Amino acid sequence: MLLGLNGATTMKANLVTDIQVAAQAGYDYLEIWTEKLDDFLQHNSIYKLKEMLDESNLKPLSVNSLDDFTFQPEAKFQEIQQRCAVLCERAMHLNCHCLVVCPSPLPSREVTREEVKRETTEKLQILLRTSKSYGVGLAFEFLGEPIYSVKDLAFCNEIVEEINDPSLGLVIDVFHFYIGGSTLDSIKRVDPGKLFIVHLNDAEDLPKDSLKDKHRLLPGEGILPLRDILSEVKRIGYQGPYSIELFRPEYWEWDHSRLAIEAKKRMTTILTSLD
Repeated sequence: MLLGLNGATTMKANLVTDIQVAAQAGYDYLEIWTEKLDDFLQHNSIYKLKEMLDESNLKPLSVNSLDDFTFQPEAKFQEIQQRCAVLCERAMHLNCHCLVVCPSPLPSREVTREEVKRETTEKLQILLRTSKSYGVGLAFEFLGEPIYSVKDLAFCNEIVEEINDPSLGLVIDVFHFYIGGSTLDSIKRVDPGKLFIVHLNDAEDLPKDSLKDKHRLLPGEGILPLRDILSEVKRIGYQGPYSIELFRPEYWEWDHSRLAIEAKKRMTTILTSLD
């Protein structure tokens, strides 16, 4: 069982603290939040960060994330390409093999599913050319809120499969899986080799269309069908990392070490109980 701590979980902690609490709690991986990485590098080198991770016996699971890469004006997309290059160069120096990328909201004009697929495929292929030049892959994460262009696992997997590049995979976040209406059957069609990360969390008992990131909870405290989702993920042969990703402001006020320890405990309980 490989466990990771995502920097969004401890949002008010800096990157140094994330490393410390993840190491103390016994995590295998750290997902590096991009803004925390930017802040760290204002006063430190990327080589210093690599040294800190190595000394803490932590592997960098991903740089998280490059957002809103679809349906952008050309000038804006060029900025996104440049940002992709910067993040991938940093990932390369950290021996981190994955940059998480997330789709944009739907544009104001009406678009068809085929237009979304064409736009997303085209832009992912462009970003892949950049990331692969640094030896870094892309993990495409669908976002389940109604405003987003790629909201469910089936559509996300369809795009990843059509591009068919070993450097491109996907992320299943159980929160987005639930609110976006993904089905258990859609997990069966995922190649486990293309599933790069599974994000764990739970959610308050609210209507799906009312749930926001701030309503996330520690695994086991909410209403998400975690055992059903994760058992299906296990059945397809996934053996990769599970990472705790919480955006709950209440948790950001907790002692960071306490939160890291409690989150790892909850993840372990859920994962060891699977069929």
